[in-house]
Amino acid sequence: MQPLTITLIQTNLHWENKAANLLMLENKIKAIDERTEIVVLPEMFSTGFSMNNEALAEDMNGETVSWMKRVSAENKIVLTGSIIIKEKENFYNRLIWMLPNGDYGVYDKRHLFGFGNETEHYSAGSKRLIASVKGWKINLQVCYDLRFPVWARQAPFASDSAGGEAAEYDVLIYVANWPERRSHAWKTLLCARAIENQCYVVGVNRVGDDGNKIYHSGNSMVIDHAGAVLYHKADDEDTFTITLQKESLLEFRSKFPFLKDGDQFSITAPSISPERGGSLED
Repeated sequence: MQPLTITLIQTNLHWENKAANLLMLENKIKAIDERTEIVVLPEMFSTGFSMNNEALAEDMNGETVSWMKRVSAENKIVLTGSIIIKEKENFYNRLIWMLPNGDYGVYDKRHLFGFGNETEHYSAGSKRLIASVKGWKINLQVCYDLRFPVWARQAPFASDSAGGEAAEYDVLIYVANWPERRSHAWKTLLCARAIENQCYVVGVNRVGDDGNKIYHSGNSMVIDHAGAVLYHKADDEDTFTITLQKESLLEFRSKFPFLKDGDQFSITAPSISPERGGSLED
């Protein structure tokens, strides 16, 4: 029942300027003075939420992935956030879960934001990514995925290897470029996902105007398994570190075993196929 320490970086982003964003974010990571294990960056952290995919995309050997490998190794952290990736002829809003040893997992955003024309420029993913760190299971999702609860829904409790009951995951992370004009939905849905899945939820959003003059108010949050808000920051840039306790999570699930009463269901188009993102052990 080791605790898990996570750092959220809520920041403005330089529009379509990779070099400026990577330098800014590296400086913020270096300035973290607490011991942390996971650092969470916003959606499309190297460019902002841009539809200029042809000019900004890179492959998995590109500048930003190489930067993530180096920064993760140098700071001995898991580093995560999404960037624009081209693979064959397709473009993806791809979350990368980078481990200090250079191994990584990927999650391609499943729910593309048609209202903002993301569906015209990117391809949707079809697999969830559930990573493991120090015995914690972490479900990783991107922005608009938050509006679709089935994609995040815990399956009913299954027996674990010790003969007890285990949930699919313990922490649900959303990285986002979620505009201020819909911030009420962002805050409400983050709390809903925590309550209905009996898990910690971490939502990391950007602040400031993007290149389309759309204002983002941040409202990054950490919410516990009962829906209590442990951290909330609006409008300002902020780097915040929090330690999550596994014991309190398991006690709550044991006292209120709601997940075992959940509906049996499956998603057929596309089918869910969780992948593992590796592990980080002290």
